[in-house]
Amino acid sequence: MAWPDLDLGPSEWSEHLRLIEVPPGFLSGVDPTAFEVLVAGLDGENVATAMTFDFEDDCGAFNFTTLGRARRRGLATGLAAAVVYRARERGCRTATLQSTEMAEGVYAAVGFRDFGRILEYVPGGS
Repeated sequence: MAWPDLDLGPSEWSEHLRLIEVPPGFLSGVDPTAFEVLVAGLDGENVATAMTFDFEDDCGAFNFTTLGRARRRGLATGLAAAVVYRARERGCRTATLQSTEMAEGVYAAVGFRDFGRILEYVPGGS
């Protein structure tokens, strides 16, 4: 099997917003320099992203997204590993995230452990 051309590294805030598909102006009041944005590219196209925010010695990881056509190729796992590695380089002792059931295996593969559940309120009961 031939492996695709995979690139993983830092990126710009605007690229993160494009990949997570937010409406124009959403998060416009946020200081993008407070976050580190990572992207994964496949065959020359950015198709996955995550962002982090450090608080004291913990790295919060947010908005992991992989475009549908690029899923199941290890991109999210690569991003999760890069998040942990880069957080450690910055002096963080822990990394924290919230996960859907679908992605729990991705994060477990790089060492994240489940320490409990968060209950979410959804208006309208849906």
